[in-house]
Amino acid sequence: CLEDLIAMNALYRPGPMDYIPDFIDRKQGRKPIEYDIPVMEQYLKDTYGITVYQEQVMLLSRLLAGFTRGESDTLRKAMGKKQKKVLEDLKPKFLDGGQANGHDPKILGKIWEDWEKFASYAFNKSHSTCYAWLAYQTAFLKAHFPAQYMAAVMNRSMRDIKEISKLMEESQTMGIETKGPDVNESLLKFTVNRRGIIRFGMAAVKGVGTGAAQAIIDERHKNGPFKSAYDFFGRMPQTACNRKAIESLILAGAFDAFTDIPREAYFADANAREKFLDVLMKYGLQQQQTRQEYAFSLFGETDMAEQLVLPPLPREIPQWSDIERLSKERDCVGLFLSAHPLDDYAVILNHICSTSVKMLDDPDTREQLAHAESFCFAGIVVDSQPKLSKTKRPWGIVKLEDFGGSGEVALFGDDWVRYSPYFDKQQAHALFFRARLVPRRENPHAYNLNILSVELLAEVKDSLIHSLAIDMPLDRLTPAFVDELDALITPGNASLAFRITHLNGHQARLRAPKPITVSRHLTDFLDQQEGLTYAVG
Repeated sequence: CLEDLIAMNALYRPGPMDYIPDFIDRKQGRKPIEYDIPVMEQYLKDTYGITVYQEQVMLLSRLLAGFTRGESDTLRKAMGKKQKKVLEDLKPKFLDGGQANGHDPKILGKIWEDWEKFASYAFNKSHSTCYAWLAYQTAFLKAHFPAQYMAAVMNRSMRDIKEISKLMEESQTMGIETKGPDVNESLLKFTVNRRGIIRFGMAAVKGVGTGAAQAIIDERHKNGPFKSAYDFFGRMPQTACNRKAIESLILAGAFDAFTDIPREAYFADANAREKFLDVLMKYGLQQQQTRQEYAFSLFGETDMAEQLVLPPLPREIPQWSDIERLSKERDCVGLFLSAHPLDDYAVILNHICSTSVKMLDDPDTREQLAHAESFCFAGIVVDSQPKLSKTKRPWGIVKLEDFGGSGEVALFGDDWVRYSPYFDKQQAHALFFRARLVPRRENPHAYNLNILSVELLAEVKDSLIHSLAIDMPLDRLTPAFVDELDALITPGNASLAFRITHLNGHQARLRAPKPITVSRHLTDFLDQQEGLTYAVG
């Protein structure tokens, strides 16, 4: 089994991978194991008659054509580096030597052609063994310790936010939850807590740094978890963890577990000159100084510090919108952690949109969309760049992001002027686009993206979904299913219809008397039901 893993690892490269179907069929007994020349079984038995490794080429050249050890190594190097002149010099020697040993020249020519075809990409067996052993180890860890494995891989890419984002998405598909930083639980890097949840490392937050993160961890280990935000400010020396680091941690959600102060309250005006965060910093400094004074007093009653320095109270202010909160979070961490600003529009992105923003530049996707009269996509604005052409005409590039990644859209002339108010990156609008692809004059196989309309998703989400059709067998229509479905249904604008199939094949059609809202919670529930399909119209 390990031999097969090593061989498959060596075969999975350009050239040799053409032999993979034959390798599998021969292993499974669906095809006979054949050798071009019977004596080749000596070196090809373990790989089912297929030349896989560079060592096999070397050994077979000596066996079939009488190559010396030095000549066989020269052959390996020439094939690996595509040295045509050396190969041309060695080919007659191989054919002549093989004929001298009684082998058919046509078969020898076929063997040489096979070697030339794949040997430039071939592995040596020792290389492949190391890779296979590494693959086995990582596969074992991913299967038996998935959260720890994913956290370790994230740590290897801690400064590459795009890669972290991909790994977090993969973790989610594996059923592993990834949460943002927390001053009471996070370490420097990504770690797994007792509940199997991956925690974002504090040192990975922009503006925090290793020193501040380590100071928080040391204080936590020395004197226990922080009981509240006030406890944090009263205990953390500002020389070790400055205002910038604390501000970044707050925006990244590291203080969200403390319910005494909401995230937006830290940045509210406390007076004409200071934010509430500044007042908290002063409070913490006063508490630390008072504690030191009492520590050197006659009685050493350090608990008196908390009683003498009264904690400031935050003002009641409006909560940040989800988009504002998540945008600030993304600025600190590089990605959306606690939620995604498009979560409320997931049904539209997953069921109504024709493509994702990431795939807009994919040639195959463009070829498919080019045949449509129009198509739609959606995303949140994360950046925009207004520009001027050589003729002083306005145009610009908008960077959009959805659940699958990011992409860019260019708008020119009147389109840019008309829609540019939507592209303020500070507002981070969630937008719905209708567009079409127009062939370019100079190249009909290349296309320009023509934007037909831009609308706020919040304004059009209710009008985009007209129907939900559920197709299910009769045995799935249980009282428990009906109760769960009923709990998720709310009034809206979409019709709800059922097609129920009986065991005898007959079908019954039912229609709900009132329109409903097709929410993400509803579609998530339907996705989890076996034997059930549905369509959003």
